[in-house]
Amino acid sequence: MLEKSGEPGSLAEWYSKYLGKKGILRTLTSDVSDLAVEEKKELGRKVNELKSYLEEAYAGILNSVTSIKKDKPLENFYKTLPGKKPEIGHLHLITQAIREINEVFSKLGFIRVRYPEVEWDYYSFEALNMPKTHPARDEWETFFIDLPEDPKLGKVVITPHTSNGQIREMLKGDLPIRMLNISRCGRRQSDINHVPTFYQFEGLVIDKNISITHLKGVLEYLIYNFFGKDTKFRLRPYDFRFTEPSFEVDVTCGICGGKGCRFCKEGWVELGGAGMVHPNVLRAGGIDPDVYSGFAFGWGVERVLMMRTGLKIDDIRYLFENNLKFLEQF
Repeated sequence: MLEKSGEPGSLAEWYSKYLGKKGILRTLTSDVSDLAVEEKKELGRKVNELKSYLEEAYAGILNSVTSIKKDKPLENFYKTLPGKKPEIGHLHLITQAIREINEVFSKLGFIRVRYPEVEWDYYSFEALNMPKTHPARDEWETFFIDLPEDPKLGKVVITPHTSNGQIREMLKGDLPIRMLNISRCGRRQSDINHVPTFYQFEGLVIDKNISITHLKGVLEYLIYNFFGKDTKFRLRPYDFRFTEPSFEVDVTCGICGGKGCRFCKEGWVELGGAGMVHPNVLRAGGIDPDVYSGFAFGWGVERVLMMRTGLKIDDIRYLFENNLKFLEQF
């Protein structure tokens, strides 16, 4: 009967009926006084045993019911109310872009590699045909690390571009080359178009009879597959020390659609440099420029990402601020 009481309210009624001041056991106790001495002792002992048993049973059932109520407050449960899902994160927007870029180039047979982000001056500048007087080797442009200078390799720097991977890849001696190097870089620049730390991807192709036509075809494939076929691009002649001829690659601004805005100014945005690998760079990599030729390009991941139509990101610094209200949109 006690187990079937179920709720604390029913238990209270049961307690009052059997163990309360006016309960059955209290009545039995008062009746004992009218019995003979021997009968009084025997009945009194049995009444006390019954009382102890009932009190222990009552306490156990009450604790069990109370525990269930605390663990499962069913009176506050509404099965039609939507539950609260745990927050689940997602890949950062830059990581998503890196994976997409890697996927595009993998279909062209490019092999993903990774080279040092803290590099010697030789691989970042000297071997890339950049003389010591070049402005990029100034401390106002490049981050130099306070470490001892190597007699042959020079100072230690945070690599300002992924082009250091060109020399290291060529020195492996495995030809032909179809390399994609994606890495973090650093330069002393900061505005809506630049940040001191950023990601860049470097493409390098070296083989016999490689020409500008191959370079243009690869760039066109990337732009049309990453941005869409409505995006226009152009090759603009430029001067880079490690390529000859050299170009800057521009695309129509994805923020304003080529109309002109505070980011692009005139409707075009530079994605990065490209060109045919300079003969001096091939020689530094141990490759004969009379036999082999190649092309290279280096673009900022964030810059490429911002030009994707529909994102409307007009300040590169948003990508590095870790503002969840911004990042959760993507």
